[in-house]
Amino acid sequence: MEKFIVHGGAELEGSVNISGSKNASLPILAATLLTKEQCVIRRVPDVSDTNYMLQILQNLGAEVERASGTVIIKCEKLRSHEAPYDLVRKMRASVCVMGPLLARHNRANVSLPGGCVIGDRPIDLHLRGLEGLGAEATVEGGNVHLEARYGLKGDTIDMSGKHGATVLGTDNVMMAAVLAQGTTVINGAACEPEVVDLADMLNAMGAKITGAGTSCITIEGVSELGGVEHTVIPDRIEAGTFLVAGAMAAKSKITLKRVNPEHLTAVTDVLESCGCKIEKEEDTISISKAENPIGANITTEPYPGFPTDMQAQMCALFALTPGISVVTDTIFPQRFMHASEMKRMGADIKVDDGTAVINGVEKMSAAPVMASDLRASAALVLSGLLAKGNTEISRVYHIDRGYEHIDDKLIDLGANIERLPANA
Repeated sequence: MEKFIVHGGAELEGSVNISGSKNASLPILAATLLTKEQCVIRRVPDVSDTNYMLQILQNLGAEVERASGTVIIKCEKLRSHEAPYDLVRKMRASVCVMGPLLARHNRANVSLPGGCVIGDRPIDLHLRGLEGLGAEATVEGGNVHLEARYGLKGDTIDMSGKHGATVLGTDNVMMAAVLAQGTTVINGAACEPEVVDLADMLNAMGAKITGAGTSCITIEGVSELGGVEHTVIPDRIEAGTFLVAGAMAAKSKITLKRVNPEHLTAVTDVLESCGCKIEKEEDTISISKAENPIGANITTEPYPGFPTDMQAQMCALFALTPGISVVTDTIFPQRFMHASEMKRMGADIKVDDGTAVINGVEKMSAAPVMASDLRASAALVLSGLLAKGNTEISRVYHIDRGYEHIDDKLIDLGANIERLPANA
């Protein structure tokens, strides 16, 4: 294992290229199981989650080549319909192979997933959706067994849940439905750009999907899909993280390249309300620090609302912003484990029942801290940029799950970060 040493006080300046979306790449890679033909996927980020997904595909029998962000996959003959625990346990999103395997084999056997420990994230909605297509689901010994004895058949399915729509659940049902008989209507579908990106790829393969990006998606089943060449959308959460880094530590301004500004409206609106200057062009965003920063009240919501994957980073910003800020997470109310670590660095944060009340302090000081999940680890790195002294962040394998070389990118902007063995 490794750790980061973040030397506080550096100012950021320059530009950074945003990687392809980790959250879009995972179901897109899984979707290659739906065809026997070759698929070429570009701008796949080099992060541990995509590496695990490719290992799962290879375990299922896919031929995989990878070089410089481009992945070539051919699933002509699948030797298995089982995704084993030793791979699935490392990443929750591996559950999205259920839909493609069920569509291809009429059966799937997938271990219950792992990933970040940020509260209960059940797959009940996934199973409800797949059962709506005619699959029988049983859970035994930590494994989900799915079988469609008479094939998958289209139907009207409600995917809405207690905390809103499920992105991966929508992906799973959509991937299964493209090869089902008849027409499937998904009500309560997730509207995230990552769902749209998957639908665009599936349509390029020969699927007939309409309505992606809205809460009602219609899929007309086809008999087979072909190969495809597809470029993954930019990672809006990585982009948002670098926007917060600029809001906290930019010397003059930093510029994000290879982004889709429309995907970041919820984040940029909040940063502008805090006093930051935002400049947008077709595929770039620049940010300058606020001259007189003020806090904000934010509540996480499904897209196009404020993303839960950005609340930890905003907590890092608000911890050093004068006044009171309030952050409420309605998606994952338990997702505030970064707060206790930031308090070790001097932050004034009180968390109760899914809401953090943050009283901005003038400065924070370095302390040994521990990453608990992917976005919490990013918040700790951001906090370390401005903390007095050298912040030691352990368990950075969490950040490597979803950020492609974040330390190198920050160093290119002027940060002083070391990656060292955990025992160094």
